[in-house]
Amino acid sequence: MKALPGGAGVSAVTRQSGAWIDGLIGVAIFSASLVATRLALTGMDALFLSAARAALAGLAGAAALLVLREAWPRRRDLGALAIVAGGVVVGFPLLTALALRTVGAAHGTVFVGLLPLSTALFGALRSGERPSAAFWVLSVLGALVTVGFAARGLDGPPGPGDAFMLAAILVCGLGYAEGGILARRLGGWQVIAWATVLSLPLSLPLALVLSPADPGAIPLPAWAGLGYVALFSMLIGFVFWYRALARGGIAAIGQLQLLQPFLGLGVAALVLGERIEPAMIAAAILVAVCVALARRFA
Repeated sequence: MKALPGGAGVSAVTRQSGAWIDGLIGVAIFSASLVATRLALTGMDALFLSAARAALAGLAGAAALLVLREAWPRRRDLGALAIVAGGVVVGFPLLTALALRTVGAAHGTVFVGLLPLSTALFGALRSGERPSAAFWVLSVLGALVTVGFAARGLDGPPGPGDAFMLAAILVCGLGYAEGGILARRLGGWQVIAWATVLSLPLSLPLALVLSPADPGAIPLPAWAGLGYVALFSMLIGFVFWYRALARGGIAAIGQLQLLQPFLGLGVAALVLGERIEPAMIAAAILVAVCVALARRFA
């Protein structure tokens, strides 16, 4: 039986829609990461938190790989996995934890508004994607709106926390782009699972050495924050996110991160009681328009 005309087009549209749904789920999960990190830091050291979240994610990833009997990655993929591990397993968690010792979660969302642009730039450099000029204009506009809105709440000149957050955005954008490329060969969840496993020789010993002397003295919200960033921010969120980047394009899907600061500000208000301005709604609508148009021109 011959295939119906337009079948390939319908399949492509379905694949793109699925990629955007996966991307939205990933962004929704990531949006609570800074708040969960802030909660964890109320009872534990930043270095222990960074090592423990990577170690827990690595152990969970190793279990999944063993149960599902996944093949070992090829030697040519190890370099890319190391970049992913350095960017999203070690670099971003450690740098944001260091930043959040001196700045609030809402303050940190200022820099998250730059993450889509960072991801798109590294996607163009690493994968050869060439979005249109209109896409870049919309991407920069969306970043300016997001950062401009969030920056109104900043107090005083930039400090060490801001430098840590800026560095975190750069290494995370590289890790996102590299993981999106690699997911086309290995699969979305396999990329983050292998990246966390690759980090275990470093993360697990550090977590054990840096473990608190009296774990019982750490409040339950801090443990909950650690559990969230280890299992959701470090592992489950990436299952959806890398699959979305592989299927929908790094630059295009990456623009969904423009919505993350607004979701994160909402979570910060609900969980931490941080101040949220009414202008957030208008800014979020404008950013959503930029995301929709960027998708069209990507």
